Amino acid sequence: MTLNKFLIGLLTLGLMMSSAPTVDAEEYDDEFIEGVVEEVPENIYKWVQSTARANYYFNYRQMSYAVGDDGFIDLDVLLVPALFIYDDVQKDDVISKRKWRSQSREGYDSLVGRADYLRFQLADGTVQVTERNDLDDQWGVLDTDKSGEPIELSGLSKGSVECKFYRAILAYAKQHNDEIIKHSPGKLSPKDSKLSAEQMPIMKLDLP
Repeated sequence: MTLNKFLIGLLTLGLMMSSAPTVDAEEYDDEFIEGVVEEVPENIYKWVQSTARANYYFNYRQMSYAVGDDGFIDLDVLLVPALFIYDDVQKDDVISKRKWRSQSREGYDSLVGRADYLRFQLADGTVQVTERNDLDDQWGVLDTDKSGEPIELSGLSKGSVECKFYRAILAYAKQHNDEIIKHSPGKLSPKDSKLSAEQMPIMKLDLP
């Protein structure tokens, strides 16, 4: 797959998937993957970290708050599309687990990673993967899992890869709250429009 094709695919995925302090590689003790980070468009995705098995990004262009039935923004519910690019070992691991579970492996020879849709319930201090899509090299969806359950952010090990990832997303949200509100499809309620920056729910959340 050419670089141009890769970038076009990522841009399309970014549009489909409905600044905190920069997170530098040196802040992590993990092993890093070379050659992938540069190919993901920075005007859509923010890189957070790389481990020995995947690169972790979130889509800051499509990060938004949920909107209630009344058309008002729900400042307690933050929605974040995330992207993970796998190395060959992780791809093989995913395929092996599907074989063990007797799940279809059709198309998985072109697996490149996955897209997660994250739902942060700020008042509850939880995060939930509401949808997880395995992606092929054309950014088509190979399989979808919607079985994710809310997990307590406070229960995550502070040194874990997941905790670092969620912490970076929430730190970004704290720094760019006004921008995220503008990204959201609804409008603030009369009550919420009177809140000061410090009174916003995202500001009251302790980072994991």
